[in-house]
Amino acid sequence: MNLIQRFQQHIRLEKNLSVKSVEAYIHDVSRFVEYLKSAKQIIAEDDNTIDQLLLDVELNDVRAYIETLYNEGIQPVSQARFLSGLNAFYQFLLLEKKLDQNPVALVELPKIGRKLPDVLNLEEIESMINSIDLSLPEGHRNKAIIEIMYGCGLRVSEVVFLQLSQLYLKEYYIRVIGKGDKERLVPIGDKAKSAVLHYIEGYRKQQKPKKGMEDYLFLNRRGTHLTREMIYLIVKDCAKAAQIDKNVSPHTLRHSFATHLIEGGADLRAVQIMLGHESITTTEIYTHLDSEYIQSTIALYHPRY
Repeated sequence: MNLIQRFQQHIRLEKNLSVKSVEAYIHDVSRFVEYLKSAKQIIAEDDNTIDQLLLDVELNDVRAYIETLYNEGIQPVSQARFLSGLNAFYQFLLLEKKLDQNPVALVELPKIGRKLPDVLNLEEIESMINSIDLSLPEGHRNKAIIEIMYGCGLRVSEVVFLQLSQLYLKEYYIRVIGKGDKERLVPIGDKAKSAVLHYIEGYRKQQKPKKGMEDYLFLNRRGTHLTREMIYLIVKDCAKAAQIDKNVSPHTLRHSFATHLIEGGADLRAVQIMLGHESITTTEIYTHLDSEYIQSTIALYHPRY
């Protein structure tokens, strides 16, 4: 195997990364290879040549690559992700004793900044739900999707692949398969539970799932599970019908779930667990999101503010 194939095997088997994560890392390294071949005017495609090209990389090569990405208009967040993939690859080469130093380690990451996402208030969430036409066959399905995304803080991919066998509604829990195939139990409240049950007992029961799709919760008219794009459109349409003038996406509902919990006094660690964040620093963004809420609370209640 060449170096890239060995790296792929390493992150798939030893690091136990998800299929999508493996694909992303390999894409990052392969993109760098194409840059190196162009910059050094190398035509050969054989494994030995490519391996040596990667082993000969120096700090200046990586810096020049980042400059090229910048000139191509690649955003800092994407530049940082490409560098992260390269860094993992060269860390692997250090482990394999193919190199004495990592040429990516000394490269300063692009400054990304932290963009705070749009958050919906409770009235806007309820307006979206109330805008759904429940007389349509898919109406209760769409309502259940909005309720469970806001009520449980799920990622869109987690909704797409949510299955009937993962619902423990009597116990008020659902079992979610998150990033890296990690499982977590998330509480589900009365409103989301009621919407899901209404959908299951009605529209979902009338559907004829295709082979292999029998356990998926949310199905389309053809009997296959919904796509990320379809859920994106459902959320967008609800926001438009509710006349909400914000950039609303499925992730907005997840952001709103977390922000409202923090504003209500929820423990940050509990929110981290419910969101499935590996690091609590990711969850801490919501403490910044509610700073305006905190300031308005002080202005309203503090006697000398």
